[in-house]
Amino acid sequence: MNYSTIKTAVACSLVAALGLAETAQAQEPTVFGGRSQYRTWSIGVNGGVTLPAVVTGYSSPFGGQENLFDYNVREYYGISLRKQFSHLFSLQGNLNRGRIFAANHGSAGPVAGRGATPGSFESAETQVQLAGSISGVFQLLTIDFLRRENAVNFYASAGFGLMAYTPTNYTDRDGNSGAATGEGSFGPDGDRDYILERYIPVGVGVKFKLSDRVALDLGHTMNYTGGNNLYGLVANNNRTDKFSYTYAGLEFSLGSSSKPDLTWHNPVSTLYDELKDPSLRNELEALKQRVSTLEGLVDELSRDEDGDGVSDKFDKCPGTPAGTQVDGSGCPIKFPEPQTQAAASTYQNIQFEFDSSVLKTESYSTLDKLSSDLRQSGGSVTLDGHASSEGTEAYNLNLSRDRANSVKQYLVNSGVDASKINIQAFGESAPIASNATEEGRILNRRVEIKVNR
Repeated sequence: MNYSTIKTAVACSLVAALGLAETAQAQEPTVFGGRSQYRTWSIGVNGGVTLPAVVTGYSSPFGGQENLFDYNVREYYGISLRKQFSHLFSLQGNLNRGRIFAANHGSAGPVAGRGATPGSFESAETQVQLAGSISGVFQLLTIDFLRRENAVNFYASAGFGLMAYTPTNYTDRDGNSGAATGEGSFGPDGDRDYILERYIPVGVGVKFKLSDRVALDLGHTMNYTGGNNLYGLVANNNRTDKFSYTYAGLEFSLGSSSKPDLTWHNPVSTLYDELKDPSLRNELEALKQRVSTLEGLVDELSRDEDGDGVSDKFDKCPGTPAGTQVDGSGCPIKFPEPQTQAAASTYQNIQFEFDSSVLKTESYSTLDKLSSDLRQSGGSVTLDGHASSEGTEAYNLNLSRDRANSVKQYLVNSGVDASKINIQAFGESAPIASNATEEGRILNRRVEIKVNR
């Protein structure tokens, strides 16, 4: 596989992956929750062996068959830092160092050390001082997908990096004699002890979840370099060099232990569990029943045959002539002769259900009495709305205002001049009982009536 082709394909993949990551960050999923409820950072350590991937008869899983060197394994190790953007994609930074060894194979062409005659060297060992890369990691397949969390994840990765290395050539095939490193002669000006080269890491692997914090990582990565001097100077070598890294490692999840790890999140399982949860189905059926009941109540309350503004359900004097001024019970108002105003009456608080501003039927008698008194006296009234402490302060402030408006609307419908009614919203700021108990919270869901004579 041509290096420039690999570089183009990987670059396009990373650009697309980064675009998906930005989209995921800008619009967090609403069905399965946003990333804020998960742990998304992890750190890992790994170690394994390298192969030059230029062996006669050896076919790389990423393409190509070479014929320059025999293979000899050498140690390679590193650390990683990964950011998970979704359960399918993450970005991972890697730092590695170690060695790569290759020896001349039988009939293959000879190698030549820097400054030496072709054919005078038979093996090469390369010391990788540091290789740094960033890769996109794509989850391909999971096992036990109907469990609440995945236990095994298969993945593929591709990225881009820079590598600093020093090749040493030997006159024998075992790397023991005739060493020639070329130190101090590398770089554009020939004054460096190392070669700086770009490379493309492409790999596959599998992770096993060992615990809530720890995962075992097994993988194989092909590293495609941009030059042909990874093993020193090779005679008649017009191909870019590459090597493979087979490794095992441990990955440790970072963040709060109260949050699950997004790497192992399984939205299919979560959706399945939610759909199969009997309590959710029962709750849905209960909500449907409540909606049906409310729809029937609205239809009943909306009927007003005589058009006096009082629902037939509460109209005690049906059939009043058009234009007749009626009270809250639908009966014509009898205006009394002027008399000395009595002392202000005390009215019971109007109570409400949890998270509701709908009037209860047991409140109608109190409100009818209030309506009658206000129309007779011509006085005004202040309605103070209150709420219990469930929910946010802003939400409870709006809820208390809605409750006061519900009482006002009832009074207006019963003939009270809207200009005589003032409303105030206090939210949860003025409880009359403890919000620590349900009994106290019930008392706090109220509208207080204050008549101004």
